Amino acid sequence: MVYGYIRVSSRDQNLDRQRIAMARFGVEDRCVYADKQSGKDFDRPAYRRLLRKMEPGDTLVIKSIDRLGRNYDEILEQWRLLAKEKKVSVVVLDMPLLDTRQGKDLTGTLIADIVLQLLSYVAQTEREFIRQRQAEGIAAAKARGVRFGRRPLPPPEGLEEMRAAWEAGAISARGAAKRLGVSRTTFAKWMEADSLAEKVQVD
Repeated sequence: MVYGYIRVSSRDQNLDRQRIAMARFGVEDRCVYADKQSGKDFDRPAYRRLLRKMEPGDTLVIKSIDRLGRNYDEILEQWRLLAKEKKVSVVVLDMPLLDTRQGKDLTGTLIADIVLQLLSYVAQTEREFIRQRQAEGIAAAKARGVRFGRRPLPPPEGLEEMRAAWEAGAISARGAAKRLGVSRTTFAKWMEADSLAEKVQVD
């Protein structure tokens, strides 16, 4: 039997491109297993069902190696499980060298293993670079004064009255915040505009 496995990382992403690739290869739609789940691990319902379904001599088709997973070590472990233990042929459509239907001799197996390790390493390294660039971009944006997170609440009616009462010592910061229907932290942020945050924190 020829099976296909397709995956996207979230439910709002589309599987059509991978389904078309499976159909062009000749995989019947009923034999295509799909997950809409992150590739950080292999605890995925459809993939687990597929593993139980496949038998020695079957073929598994995937669009690209990162559809199988995104963790370097786990991809290699799954490849070993499929090819060595399950004795299933694996076809990676975007990389013809990763087609274990052909070249099952020692040389063919060696080439496939080397290519797989290289691709898995490159895929994981690229993801690490992306995370690093994202972190650097956020840091640069913060340095420019860009603020992240929730927008601050607009000051409510009665804030100035509570400010005056608090400054006069007639009410605590906690009490003023409760009267305004906000947290003491929010009240403190409003007071920061007048450089009164330190007093709020010890109130």
